[in-house]
Amino acid sequence: MTENASKNQPEGYVPPKVWSPKTTHGGQFASVNSEVSGSRFEQALPVGKHPFQLYSQGTPNGQKVTILFEELLAAGYSGAEYDAWLIDIFKGDQFGSGFVGINPNSKIPALVDRTTDPVTRVFESGSIMVYLAERFGAFLPTDPRKRTETFNWLMWQIGAAPFVGGGLGHFYAYAPIKIEYAIDRYAMETKRQLHVLDTHLASHEFLAGDEYTIADMAVWPWHPGSLYGVYGTHEFLAVEEYTNLLRWYKAIAARPAVARGRVVNRTSGAPGEFLRERHDPADFKSLL
Repeated sequence: MTENASKNQPEGYVPPKVWSPKTTHGGQFASVNSEVSGSRFEQALPVGKHPFQLYSQGTPNGQKVTILFEELLAAGYSGAEYDAWLIDIFKGDQFGSGFVGINPNSKIPALVDRTTDPVTRVFESGSIMVYLAERFGAFLPTDPRKRTETFNWLMWQIGAAPFVGGGLGHFYAYAPIKIEYAIDRYAMETKRQLHVLDTHLASHEFLAGDEYTIADMAVWPWHPGSLYGVYGTHEFLAVEEYTNLLRWYKAIAARPAVARGRVVNRTSGAPGEFLRERHDPADFKSLL
């Protein structure tokens, strides 16, 4: 018996010399997780009538891009019309040959710009946001200091997401068993991130200062633990204590383009809270 066991502590997992995948743990993603990349089946992607073809699902990462598209259209950039096709990650659609051809990493979202010859593929949500902002000259300041501040917070979100989504989100919402150490570890880091945001927003209207940018659109779906971010951990994380963050969050939530963008490619929710695919502005009328 080990010393830990003698103190009524559970014995820890001892990693094998060489790791191998297991199928016994189950969980919501057990059937799609794999240690190898690449396509698993042939499946061509549909193509709509608009300049931009988005293949995604309405997770926080997916919402970042659809919010930006809707903000661009609301700002009068008619060239930003897009088709948003559902890629159901729970069913493994991201491993079809067509999707992998756009994003070899098999993660949503992925974008095709059909206005270029040849067409331009863009993958990773942050890359897509920068691409679109530069393409239309919107929501990304030209002033060097403000532009850098926007990138600071955009990259902060990209770096923070694995802790919030893959960490807290997975172990709190999706793991087949609740592991106290894992949940506590990622709750601690998520709370720290919320405090970073709350402290910063005490003296700034938006993340990059006084201007609404792609940084705000990127962070908003992930925080502050509402129904649409951090996987329903609002109460668990005591989000109400972050008053500056909530002020910012509610102000952005009130924007009509955000209200539209956050429901695109969602597959469940209350009536009016999800739109599986978006191919025309009129599609939102079905939510009324």
